[in-house]
Amino acid sequence: MLFSSPRLLFHLLTQADAALMLRLLNEPTFIANIADRGVRTLEQAEKYLNEGPLAMYRQHGFGMYRVTRKEDGLDIGLCGLVYRDYLGKPDIGYAFFPEFAGQGYASEAAAAVFSYGKNVLQLPEIVGIVAPHNIASQKVLQKLGLQKQGQLQVPGEDKKVDYYALPKV
Repeated sequence: MLFSSPRLLFHLLTQADAALMLRLLNEPTFIANIADRGVRTLEQAEKYLNEGPLAMYRQHGFGMYRVTRKEDGLDIGLCGLVYRDYLGKPDIGYAFFPEFAGQGYASEAAAAVFSYGKNVLQLPEIVGIVAPHNIASQKVLQKLGLQKQGQLQVPGEDKKVDYYALPKV
């Protein structure tokens, strides 16, 4: 375990999480709200892990974390920090299995990751991006104190995202 919140534990991802990643990447809510990563086999999930989250740990010292419930150890999804070149700073990301929606887990996990990024990793700024239609995720970012700053075009993709950051003082 890397860190925790009142109900959740956060773990570094490993190759052993390929099945979890395969399932999460193919959830209709993930595809609709984040993207279709085209990962359809366990082997593709292993490659995705190695070239995505595990590479991000090596390169930036942070990434997405596997989130489990303290009460029963169930994997409920992912939450963490992602460095995107087009943003030039880390953004907070999360994806949970649908059966855990509406229970406050995304808000709790995002707050814990935000605090970990600021206080432990000493990151000067953490932002958020979200699909314009994803009202639930917008509310999670707003609970962190982030405010919508406008929209950004995602490079190489035919979509825009809402961009959230802490207000400038």
